[in-house]
Amino acid sequence: MSEEGYPATSWEHTDSETVPSSNYKNFRVPHTQGQPYTSDESLAKGSGTAPLTPSKSTSPPRSSVDSPTRTTSQRWRDSSAPNREPTPSEEVVVEAGFDETVLRTLCELDCGVPLLLDRIKQSMASCREASVFFKKRAVYEDEYGRNMQKLARSTADAYAANDGKAGSFVAAWQNALKTHETIAENRLRFAQRLNEMSEELATLAKEVEKTRKLTKDLSTRYERSLQESENMREKCKARFDVTAEELERLLLQKEGESVRDNGVQGRSPGGVGGKRVIGKAVAKGGMLLKGKNPGNIQRQEDDIRARMSTASDAYRKAVHDTQAIRQEYFNFQLPRILRSLKECADEIDLGTQYHLTRYAFLYENAVLSDGSILVPGGEDPSLKSIFESIDNRSDFKTYMQNYAYAHGGQNTKGPRRNGPSEDGFVPPILPLNAHHHPASTPSTSHSQVPPERTRPTFGVDLAEQLLRDDVDLPLIMVKCCEAIEKYGLHSQGIYRIGGTMRKVQELKEKLDRDLHSVNLDADEWSSDVSNVTSVLKLWLRELPDPVFTYQLHQEFMEATRNDNERLRHIKLHECVNDLPDANYATLKYFMGHLNKIVQNEEHNAMSIQNLAIVFGPTLFGQGHPGANGQASMLDTSLQNKAVETILKHYIDIFVEEPEES
Repeated sequence: MSEEGYPATSWEHTDSETVPSSNYKNFRVPHTQGQPYTSDESLAKGSGTAPLTPSKSTSPPRSSVDSPTRTTSQRWRDSSAPNREPTPSEEVVVEAGFDETVLRTLCELDCGVPLLLDRIKQSMASCREASVFFKKRAVYEDEYGRNMQKLARSTADAYAANDGKAGSFVAAWQNALKTHETIAENRLRFAQRLNEMSEELATLAKEVEKTRKLTKDLSTRYERSLQESENMREKCKARFDVTAEELERLLLQKEGESVRDNGVQGRSPGGVGGKRVIGKAVAKGGMLLKGKNPGNIQRQEDDIRARMSTASDAYRKAVHDTQAIRQEYFNFQLPRILRSLKECADEIDLGTQYHLTRYAFLYENAVLSDGSILVPGGEDPSLKSIFESIDNRSDFKTYMQNYAYAHGGQNTKGPRRNGPSEDGFVPPILPLNAHHHPASTPSTSHSQVPPERTRPTFGVDLAEQLLRDDVDLPLIMVKCCEAIEKYGLHSQGIYRIGGTMRKVQELKEKLDRDLHSVNLDADEWSSDVSNVTSVLKLWLRELPDPVFTYQLHQEFMEATRNDNERLRHIKLHECVNDLPDANYATLKYFMGHLNKIVQNEEHNAMSIQNLAIVFGPTLFGQGHPGANGQASMLDTSLQNKAVETILKHYIDIFVEEPEES
């Protein structure tokens, strides 16, 4: 066909071409052998699936002449090698379950290639947007971490240079600043990860864009080569039609028939074919219009038939070659291009989704890490507990001692306390207890506390107190419980929140010195009932023998170890009945008081469990004989459980049912 102008090597520039693929490795999985789109023979040898017969194509057309045979160059089969086994190093940028149905549908679409090209363009835009977002977020996180780190360090340096508080406050302050530094370091690491993901996404977008461009150029070259083959086929067809027209005119002249009568002109091809055929026939020298010399006509006929045979062979060869190239394109090259583009689209989509998922994981991890730093588990203190560990009272005592020692206990700028009498200083007034003779002066005799009122209350055995005061219940318990029920039933955290140490010590001394003279209705005590509750708990703890007694301690513990609620209730009831009379009466009254506290739980937030935790070690004593006088952790848990059970069944244990008449 070379003498006819058809380029026999029109596909040579694509023989060595391979569809480019991206170098992005993040989502590569081992290749799975699918059904390759190739020629009829290879399909017949492989899966047995018939070759695709796509619908009408716009660019380029898929078929113009049906051809039962396929004559293609052997170099195509060698270069494509569709059925070869993949080498172990080969990978594809798709999931293991790549959907071949989607690829078949794309092959049947006329717009498969531009569809995928536009889709990849959209995916690249999304990928770049995610990359920009990660970049900006990294900048903000890095700035936040560095500023917090700088703030923590500068604050620590400034506090060291200033005249700030020492003691527990400075320790808590330093720990808090270290916590902020740790959070800042976490944020800096998070920013670094974001930068890495942003760069990876940007690299992915660049590689996919390069792959898309190369694949698009390759597809354009394949389509252009097929279009050139189609154009050459049309030229061969036109040349054959011209020769056939000449032969037909010659045969008509040879038979003596009129061209006009037989409608040869009407049968000639329209458009370019009709006029150009007549023009060529006339341009040959007008031999058809000259004399009807039989010899000349015969020579013309032989010449035309030879040219027609050559044109026919050239046209037939062009048709077969075009059909072969068409089958190669639509059965092998186009599916390979579409597969490459689809894999490219999957790669960037999966890459973007992976980094977004990774961002969510890192963000959650950063937030949870901040939370674990602020509230760590185990024995490490939280930020709140660090600040709660500040002991202002102890810090002030230490500061007071250091200040007095540094200044010699004197105020050089203020007035002096003592001095010589000639300078006008008077001797200090002695306290009341300094008088050794109470009856020496009327004033001291009246201000002295009567001897019967100075009986101590704290640290005195319970039975001894009741016998001494000739009462059925301890006076201090009755006095304190009445005040608590009057002013503290609705107090939040009653008994759990302690009072002020100074006030508690003052109230203890007053009650221990003169119980009857203390007015708990005074605003000093009724305004903060926690001081009264702390004094009552202190009195219970200082009893030489606790309310539940050391003697019955083991019996109470054994009874509490019963897992059965009913059996534990019965055993504890028996132990309560075994208590001495003074202890039993005191426990009955106090449990009734606690029962009133529980009835107002919605106001004071003190449940049975909370009260049991507060009074378990108090009613059983801080230590019992054995174990070096210290209660074990197991005993403490059992003590709380015992108090909880007794208080829960207060009615059954202590309240007697009226006898039926």
